[in-house]
Amino acid sequence: MKATIYHNPLCGTSRKTLEILREEGADVTIVEYLKHPPSAAELMRLYSRAGISPRDGLRAKEQLAEDLDLIHGAVSDDALIEAMVENPILINRPLVETEKGVVLARPQDKVREIL
Repeated sequence: MKATIYHNPLCGTSRKTLEILREEGADVTIVEYLKHPPSAAELMRLYSRAGISPRDGLRAKEQLAEDLDLIHGAVSDDALIEAMVENPILINRPLVETEKGVVLARPQDKVREIL
């Protein structure tokens, strides 16, 4: 099975998710999204396929999310996506895609749903 993980090697959940993928024998493509952020269109496609909103995909515990006033009030999906593309640290991780779907693997065992 092929899998793509949008990965931050400094994140324990991301590392554990990658370990699960490898243990299950997946052919993994690793995208270090902080170095190579997805486009707005790609983020929207991933979130749509995962059945989550951009707000669900926002890493709200990052101080930058608060600083940019993205947490409280009415912020459009487009504005959230734009902020994430410009500041990829705001993308909650790890996002994993296989032919069976996309999940935000928090907790990491959630990845098993698409294996």
